[in-house]
Amino acid sequence: MIINSLLLSLAVAFTGCGGGDDNNTPSGGSSAVTITVKPEALDFSAEGGTYNIGVNTTGKEWGAYTDAAWLTVSTANTTQQQGTVTVKAEANPTTGNRSATVTIMSGAARKQVAVTQAAAAAEAYPAPDGYTLVWHDEFNSGTELNASDWTHEVQKSGWVNNELQNYVNHLTPGGAEVTEVKNGALHIHCLKEDGKIYSGRVYAKVKEGWKYGFIEARIKLPKGKGTWPAFWMMPVNFKSWPADGEIDIMEEVGGHPNYVSSSLHANAHVHSNNTQVTHEMLCNGAEDDFHTYAMEWTSQNITTYVDGKVQLSYDNRGLGRDDWPYDDPFYIIFNLAWGGSWGGTYGINEGALPATMEIDYVRVFQK
Repeated sequence: MIINSLLLSLAVAFTGCGGGDDNNTPSGGSSAVTITVKPEALDFSAEGGTYNIGVNTTGKEWGAYTDAAWLTVSTANTTQQQGTVTVKAEANPTTGNRSATVTIMSGAARKQVAVTQAAAAAEAYPAPDGYTLVWHDEFNSGTELNASDWTHEVQKSGWVNNELQNYVNHLTPGGAEVTEVKNGALHIHCLKEDGKIYSGRVYAKVKEGWKYGFIEARIKLPKGKGTWPAFWMMPVNFKSWPADGEIDIMEEVGGHPNYVSSSLHANAHVHSNNTQVTHEMLCNGAEDDFHTYAMEWTSQNITTYVDGKVQLSYDNRGLGRDDWPYDDPFYIIFNLAWGGSWGGTYGINEGALPATMEIDYVRVFQK
């Protein structure tokens, strides 16, 4: 939340007044503080920009703030009864309109200014019939992942599936990057440092996720026996596995190169008792070039694709949550594991390190 220092000092003063309302009364009067603003609403284009709000108050001092991360608020003449709030909006990277508020405070009085921003154009990202792009990352700016969208997992080796890598937040103890954005792609590196293996596992919108949609990513897989790259999804409100479900859009193990698979996990179908729903297919050149892996997910069916060809299709059979726990929001995961119960099936070759998984883009479309 952005709030100016004057406002903070005012808040301290107000809470120390013992319940009286003298600080809410203008000098020489007894009426409550009033605030007027012009304009009373702001409408930004998708490109963003800057607007000024004129403020008039009968109070002695005032301040302003917003809780929107894409807005920046600054103030002028806050110790006078007339002043200005400057509101700057970042460009909207999504194809959905967004809204927020700017709040002006003077004494106990509050005045809210509604802020809206138009959506970005979506023509550059062709949508399947009936779908609209709602979120994406093209990895075309900066050198690190956007912290408002992405979260790194941090776990020691052996955390799951007997995997050998240590997941770290962006950097190894020695300062090497396990995730970096460069050349228009996200690079997830698996490497050895001081006798330990390090890699990256990242979550998109981990607290929000998406419920249903067409989700796709264009990926170049790493080479090397022991690599285990994956593009998959887990439930936002996770309590137990496999009861809450898991959706694996694409996995590959380096010991069986260029064979990619999709799987669904739930109480009624899980690999631990050989009832999992899974399918594997050859994707020639998966480790040499980028290929597109996608899923269409509705309340009635999940279908995954490799370069537009159907990989796996599974219907909601109406058998309840044990068979279909896929009606809750799930978030996207990219990771590059090393070894483990599947990744190490064919053995490992540390001579393949460092190995890199590259993601050109990830896009989420919804109806």
